[in-house]
Amino acid sequence: MRKPILTLLSVVFIITSAFTQQQSEKNERKPGHENTSKFRQLKQELPTPNDQHTASGAPGHAYTQQQVDYVMNITIDDETQKLYGDEVITYHNNSKDVLEYLWIQLDQNMRAPDSKTPDIRETRMRNTFTTAEKFAKDNLEPPFPGGFHLDYVKDANDNDLSYMVNSTMMRINLPKPLASGEKFVFKIKWWYQINNYFIDSGRSGYEHFEKDGNNLYVIAQFFPRLAVYNNVEGWQNMQFWGRSEFALEFGNYTVNITVPADHIVAATGVLQNPKEVLTKDQQKRLEIARKSFDNPVIIATQAEAEKAEKKRSKKTKTWKFYAENVRDFGISTSRKFIWDAMAVDINGKTVMAYSYYPKEGNPLWEKHSTRVVANTLKVYSKYTFDYPYHKAISINAERQGMEYPQICWNFGRPKEDGTYSDRVRDGMIGVITHEVGHNFFPMIVNSDERQWTWMDEGINSFVEMLAEYEYDPNFKTRSLPKDMVGYMSIDQDYLSPIMTQGDAVYNFGANAYKKPAAGLWMLRHTIMGPELFDFAFRTYSRRWMFKHPTPADFFRTMEDASAMDLDWFWRGWFYTTDYNDVGIGEVKQYHLSTKGTDKDKERAARYGINADDLIYFVETTTDSDTPVKAKDIPAINEYLKDLSKEEKKNLKTFPNYFYEVTFEKPGGLVLPLIVGLEYEDGTKERKQFPAEIWNKKDNGVKRIFASSKQIINIVVDPDLETADIDISNNSWPKKIENNQFEQFKDKLKN
Repeated sequence: MRKPILTLLSVVFIITSAFTQQQSEKNERKPGHENTSKFRQLKQELPTPNDQHTASGAPGHAYTQQQVDYVMNITIDDETQKLYGDEVITYHNNSKDVLEYLWIQLDQNMRAPDSKTPDIRETRMRNTFTTAEKFAKDNLEPPFPGGFHLDYVKDANDNDLSYMVNSTMMRINLPKPLASGEKFVFKIKWWYQINNYFIDSGRSGYEHFEKDGNNLYVIAQFFPRLAVYNNVEGWQNMQFWGRSEFALEFGNYTVNITVPADHIVAATGVLQNPKEVLTKDQQKRLEIARKSFDNPVIIATQAEAEKAEKKRSKKTKTWKFYAENVRDFGISTSRKFIWDAMAVDINGKTVMAYSYYPKEGNPLWEKHSTRVVANTLKVYSKYTFDYPYHKAISINAERQGMEYPQICWNFGRPKEDGTYSDRVRDGMIGVITHEVGHNFFPMIVNSDERQWTWMDEGINSFVEMLAEYEYDPNFKTRSLPKDMVGYMSIDQDYLSPIMTQGDAVYNFGANAYKKPAAGLWMLRHTIMGPELFDFAFRTYSRRWMFKHPTPADFFRTMEDASAMDLDWFWRGWFYTTDYNDVGIGEVKQYHLSTKGTDKDKERAARYGINADDLIYFVETTTDSDTPVKAKDIPAINEYLKDLSKEEKKNLKTFPNYFYEVTFEKPGGLVLPLIVGLEYEDGTKERKQFPAEIWNKKDNGVKRIFASSKQIINIVVDPDLETADIDISNNSWPKKIENNQFEQFKDKLKN
């Protein structure tokens, strides 16, 4: 049997407990209070689970969603820049509800002359001068004549339907209520003026090339399409003000696109008539590309594009596409297109990566674009689910960065002489990765962008970083926690919680993209660890493929699949504008001694303890006694002599130095406490304490570090993992300025 030994820690515990009880009896009773802990559960913030959205975060047994199928004929007039369309819509009511009307999205009406979008923007005198051109545009010229022009809205039997247009939403008044399980077929014919987005802005439209007189079209939000109906929002019919994007139903699309005969068309879906629209040489090249997994193959060459640019055909061709189980449809067309392609192996399934770009995009685009598409598909599939569609397309459209199922448009061009900077290259790689990544979020994991921008932009920006580092390990991403310090330090009047509807958000890019991405990066690399995070994240992604998840579904799934209580993190990072600031306050150094004070001995006697059996911790000061090594203390040796060889083998090194560190927390966020230690012999150590270290004392905690070697430096968050907004208080023994921290970080880095 081992001989029992009591250390001063035991005495301190006993004495402190008694002292606390005595003090509490003396104190005045304070009024009660509610639980304001930052670790309380998110019971009130999250919606009540039900049989469609369960408490685990998974779709429930009663989960339903609507289906909407479209058959469309689209004509793009390159002479007048107008789009003409007609569609037959089949709406399937898969819900358990009876519907009295349907809501249709008319997004182009945001560009109509009577649009209210310009009226919600604050205007002010920013300059005391302007150009004549800008003055005329702002004050003399009529607004762009955009918006849908509806020729008819009819039922399947060509009877006129009753409808009402409210800005960007149109209500179809059904002739009779649509019961659960029934479908309703109706028709719409329309046209609109396509905007030159260089002049009139917009996330789609056309670019005009002055040198050769040609246009490059990127066409989206081009057809009246159904709004989402579900048991969370009812009808998601919030107006489209131009920023917060879309909530859409899945369905099947048959789309016939008529354009000038010398155009190359890229679109969502499988091309149904390649022999009618591609030359024999292009068809042969495409077949070669289907087997080329290492390098892109040119399908439509630059020589062919330049020839088409000059001839300008007056004839037309119709390209026919069919897309199954997609939530939207995008089109791009131009006679300027060079087209290349390569095959991508996604766990044994071949997916095609395509790029379409004008000669102005080379040599940058032919070198990187399709390879970036392929890398994105591989990395996203690794962290989520195997990419289910047959292709992914990257279109070079300057001043654009926008996504649709299987197709996206991306900025980035070299100078006229073909040279480009690293910044231009990285910007292009980043935007292609981001927009192709949107195929996963929200084109497949189909969140409500109109309500919760972060669920697609933020989650996508997080996976984007993983893909960028896979493409280039030295890639300069801008959404790491350390990149959020500037944003989280600004005036609170200009900050919004992530959980804010997109149109009401200040600093949209930082709030909706970077902060959620940085938060997920912290979860993976600092809080949960890759193994737990990756499993939970993959579980969420697969649970909600081709479905409509809510924020609660994401939060609950991440906890359900990891056995980690993360409510404190969701509350702080997503529901508040709190910031992280942790620093080192006081550091007291102690050494071992066999000499106790008279007061120590009196306390020991009070509890029947022999003072000679105790080990004393003495604060190290200029007048303190000579430290005693732990191995030289008789009481310790007496205790150890009865240990077995195996027990002695497992003992740690004798600690002789003790540091009581007070960690202060001026910031409101709770996050893990990460401490870097540097010892006198130059070795370093990293210690991480869970966020729960703050669960009883939110403003500061103490920790004792026991060591066999003297500690010469202590640094909080040495690798800048937690977006600490003030690192001037992060070090001991000396305070350092922000601009000195990188040197200090390098010194402590393992």
